Amino acid sequence: MAFQLGIIEGFFGQPWSWQERQQVCGFLAQHGYGFYLYAPKADVFLRRRWQEPHPPAEAKALTAFGAFCRSQGVRFGVGLSPYEAYRQFDQTARDALARKLAAFDEMGVEDLALLFDDMSGDSPELADRQAEIIHWAKGQSNASRVLTCPSYYSDDPVLDRVFGRRPDDYLERLGELLDPDVEVFWTGEEVCAREVSVGHLDRVAKQLRRKPFLWDNYPVNDGERMSRFLHLRGFTGRPATLRDHLAGHGINPALQPTLSCIPALTLAESYRSGADYEYGQAQTRASQLVLGEELGGAVGADLLTLQDAGLDRLSDTKKAQLRARYACYEHPGAAEIVRWLAGNYGVTDEQVKTQ
Repeated sequence: MAFQLGIIEGFFGQPWSWQERQQVCGFLAQHGYGFYLYAPKADVFLRRRWQEPHPPAEAKALTAFGAFCRSQGVRFGVGLSPYEAYRQFDQTARDALARKLAAFDEMGVEDLALLFDDMSGDSPELADRQAEIIHWAKGQSNASRVLTCPSYYSDDPVLDRVFGRRPDDYLERLGELLDPDVEVFWTGEEVCAREVSVGHLDRVAKQLRRKPFLWDNYPVNDGERMSRFLHLRGFTGRPATLRDHLAGHGINPALQPTLSCIPALTLAESYRSGADYEYGQAQTRASQLVLGEELGGAVGADLLTLQDAGLDRLSDTKKAQLRARYACYEHPGAAEIVRWLAGNYGVTDEQVKTQ
């Protein structure tokens, strides 16, 4: 399958509404984004309660969103975290997974992602058990593309501290066992990579025996610390030359759907412009396209405050001034800034641990 840009809705905290998803999907489809993977951490029926079916209203809404994606020429996918099924993939687990996959087929899921992140992984047979589940699911599903996120999806040692020491040669073993057409997500040298290099991707590709599929954790701003900042700046550290070294590139967006479109546009511009890309100029153009000239200019003027200073370094007086400034605009992007200033997008460590 040809290289694609896409959205991976994979953040912790309050998920977007169905209307917001449609707005983001429809807008970015016009600017080169070709897939949408629905995998919010708050959807318990994709994670800790994965063995249970989605309630009828949610299943209907998910089906309708899939139809909307297809109407925009965007591939529709779902990310399922079969929580620690690799510890005992018995008949009960298989039956539950079969039911879930059948429901996805009815929804018209084109991209099936089996996600093994955020789980304890210190097992010597981790790769073997995960490959078994992936291949079993692949044989049951009608999805035309199957992807997976390993338990250790980055070089970042924070994963070993939180989820246990990664098994020796985990990536090599997973790459050896998986069918060549299964795509593997990778975030880079860090969970939230500041830069992604060709040399790094080529090394990972050798380990996995396939080009990695970049799960880019920018502009995501979930977590107790990151939710105090708005990620609006244009993409950096992702040169257009990465295209030839990746199976695809999906971005994990911010809690603010409208504002997420600003950096998303700059990434598409980076791939189009190549060596001529200028992230500051791209951010200015994207802000004005998403927000309009006046509001986009105001956001550009406040960029250092919104992205670099963050809520905790703003005085009550400064917050009040900013709220008054952005409350004057009748635009969803301005409303997101006002809600952020009021602390309405906060994500707690407890949510990260339990979602």
